[in-house]
Amino acid sequence: MRFQSVFFLFIVVFISIFHSCSYRNDEAEIRIGFSQAMIADEWRQSMNNAMELQASLYPNVTLSISNADYNVENQIKQLKEFIAADVDIIIVSPIQSKPITPIVEEAMKAGIPVLVVDRKTDNQKYTAYVGADNIEVGRNAAKIIVSNLPDSLKVVEIRGLAGSSPAEERSLGFHQILDKFPSIEFMGTIQGDWEKESITGGFKELLQEIGPVDYVFVHNDRMALGAWEVARNLGIEDQIKIIGVDGLNGPNGGIQLVKEGVLNATILYPTGGDEAIKTALKILNDEIVPVNNILSTTVIDRFNAEIMQNQLNKINEQQTLLESQVTAVKRQKELYYSQNNILKIILGFSFIILGLAVYSIYSKIAIAKKNRQLELTNRKITVQRNQIEKIANEVKESNEARMNFFTGLSHEFKTPITLIMSSIESLRDWQRQKGFKTGFEVELIQNNSNRLLRLINNLLDFRKVEDQKFNVRASKTNIFKFSNNIFSEFKVEARKRGIKFNITSNNEDLELFIDRNLMDKVYFNLLSNAFKFTPDNGRIDIEILDNLAGSLVTIHFKDNGIGIPENELEFVFTPFFKGSNNRKNSSGVGLHLSKQFVELHLGKIEVKSHHGTEFIITLFKGDTHFNEDQIVVDPELVDTTLINFSDGIGLEEGSVGLEGQNREEQHSILLIEDNRDLTFFLNNKLGSEYEMLISDGTDGLAMAYEHIPDVILCDVNLPDKSGFEICQILKSDLRTSHIPIILLTALSNKESFIKGLECGADLYLTKPFNYSILTQSIKSLLYNREKLRYYYTNNIHKIDQVHSFGDPEQLFVRQLNQQIKTNLDNTNFSVENLADALNISRVQLYRKVKAMLGISVSDYISNYRLEKAKSMLESTNYSISEIGYATGFSSPNYFSTAFKGKFGVTPGAYKKSL
Repeated sequence: MRFQSVFFLFIVVFISIFHSCSYRNDEAEIRIGFSQAMIADEWRQSMNNAMELQASLYPNVTLSISNADYNVENQIKQLKEFIAADVDIIIVSPIQSKPITPIVEEAMKAGIPVLVVDRKTDNQKYTAYVGADNIEVGRNAAKIIVSNLPDSLKVVEIRGLAGSSPAEERSLGFHQILDKFPSIEFMGTIQGDWEKESITGGFKELLQEIGPVDYVFVHNDRMALGAWEVARNLGIEDQIKIIGVDGLNGPNGGIQLVKEGVLNATILYPTGGDEAIKTALKILNDEIVPVNNILSTTVIDRFNAEIMQNQLNKINEQQTLLESQVTAVKRQKELYYSQNNILKIILGFSFIILGLAVYSIYSKIAIAKKNRQLELTNRKITVQRNQIEKIANEVKESNEARMNFFTGLSHEFKTPITLIMSSIESLRDWQRQKGFKTGFEVELIQNNSNRLLRLINNLLDFRKVEDQKFNVRASKTNIFKFSNNIFSEFKVEARKRGIKFNITSNNEDLELFIDRNLMDKVYFNLLSNAFKFTPDNGRIDIEILDNLAGSLVTIHFKDNGIGIPENELEFVFTPFFKGSNNRKNSSGVGLHLSKQFVELHLGKIEVKSHHGTEFIITLFKGDTHFNEDQIVVDPELVDTTLINFSDGIGLEEGSVGLEGQNREEQHSILLIEDNRDLTFFLNNKLGSEYEMLISDGTDGLAMAYEHIPDVILCDVNLPDKSGFEICQILKSDLRTSHIPIILLTALSNKESFIKGLECGADLYLTKPFNYSILTQSIKSLLYNREKLRYYYTNNIHKIDQVHSFGDPEQLFVRQLNQQIKTNLDNTNFSVENLADALNISRVQLYRKVKAMLGISVSDYISNYRLEKAKSMLESTNYSISEIGYATGFSSPNYFSTAFKGKFGVTPGAYKKSL
């Protein structure tokens, strides 16, 4: 009986120990169902491998991959099975978008999140999408072609499976770029199904019909290889450049084909397998996940193919090593739990306790070692990924550099166009003085130069809008007078074409706050479009309607032209959009820019089309919708009704006026030039408007330090020091760093121009230069300095807080403020003390402050103290006397008098008003 009891107890203990030794995973199981479009190609296999590897890192994740084998019905069946099995999340790569869309919606309604990879459905009724931007893939392919654009090109496109989103989007992005270049002849499209056998026959027939082409854009590398084999069989493979997509690594991958010269380039199209698993787990963990998770793409050509292949080889090696390590860890864990179970079972038998304990310790050490190895492997993989990200960033920077190059090239166009316009203007003036009638060729050159300049400005403005570099500078403007000025510039065109052109307003005295420069471009874009699409003897109206009882103003631009199809109205303001009935040449950015500029005014622009087109701009009255730093004071508009526009000549845009100065208030110019004839010419021409100081180069620095002129004109080739050296010395000296310097030189090469900018020159003019450009440049520099002076004098305390300028003037004003701030309560602090602290003479300090700020040093010190006192009244509870003494005033009465003189109220009254 005792034996049975002991045996029974032993059995109970044994069962308890065995039950306690069973391994239980406390984490809930996660089931992921993935319907793969197919697994026959390497790209899909790579995606599957990446998913399996990533899923293997999570013990509680079960990944089921189903192969639809490119059969839509199979894929629908698989998805329904996943829904019926109530998996935690479904991942799908749709074979075709349209038939898969309702099944995805069915899963979402069943409460199962759906992650779409690689290809999209017809709508966005899914949880998230992971994949590359196929539109950007098409654009990158087109950019490769247009970046090497000769006089003309022949291009063929080989598309993927019809109905699949990658094929549609890659073609869309490809044509968005390609269709802008009329010199590119698009020869046709071959429809494939992603496999090379599907396109060989059609491509061969096309080549036999049209002959060799310059470029072939193929939607994946497999079809690209098939296209190359067709060209090779016809003996023309060296005449055709083929661009593929996928950029897989391996013997038959796109990277190897680029290295072998089979492909001219391929677009790296990442599989995103690991990202899909990561995103799925984030969704299940209720983390916030973007709907569209776009993977980066990269252009691979012969320049970077070797680098990309080496990096991907390293990644593959690390992934293989990681797989083996994960497998080893799993085996070790299984071994560990097995040995642990045995150890616990044999605990009942004391004679093997010590042996099992030693073995258990050994197992733990082995697992720890494997874990350390796995950690090192993970670190290596992280380093490799960082290297790939670095390469991707370098490629991105390279693309940005190309864009900057084209922007810079557009800038370069402006100078010769401006010179052409100046020359034509001079020619017209000469003809008028001689009593000759201006020929139509001169007017034709003038009009087309203006048109070309505006097109280039639109391109530059488009880049600024994309980079968000515009800032509104709104000023009070009579909107009718502003509109009438622009209206007058189009009257000649209207008269020539017999167009009835009218402008009306129900309130000609209405004033709005607008940025005249930006709104001028809006008007010109809208009116240019109206004149472009309105037939001769048509009608164009500008109507300004003031809602007298409300806060809004509407400006209507109406024409009876060809109009816009109703189904295209929503795309009118899209960049590069061109209507189906538009047969005119157009950049496609004018209306987009107009919408951006109006929205910068917090207004809106609408379009209607019925028997013509009507654009309606709605703006707010008053200035409360602008920030304080967006409001500026500009001079009143000139009424152009008093100017004769009969010959089509208007005011020059962007002119800066500094006329009307008294002789005593003339700006001074120091001319450093050793050529006597040029010195005589400039002194004679500029002397009537400016106070001229002349130096032959030997005493240029001394005269600059002595007189502190407003502008310095300096030749580069001088007998003592070069103009570059003089410019660098003056810009580095605190006394003269604020003076604008214009370098005059016969050196027109890029290196000299860059050297001039590096030494700090404000302008670099090559000889022979246009005198009008020189005079206008001087006025512009003086005008800009006046704006800078306005900023400094109206932001005394803000300057200490801003660190973005980094120029000598900013540093000087900051040092000036610091010295005043340090001695703020010192009533005996004088201009001489300030000059000593800044290590310059009293006269030089006076001249520099006067030139920069427009006021004397003592007035500046007084303004600083009064501004500080005002701030203390607003933010502290000190008494009036305490604040007066703290800000350096010798007595409360003197403080009160000075405060009232600047702000119009006494300190006590100001404090009570707070």
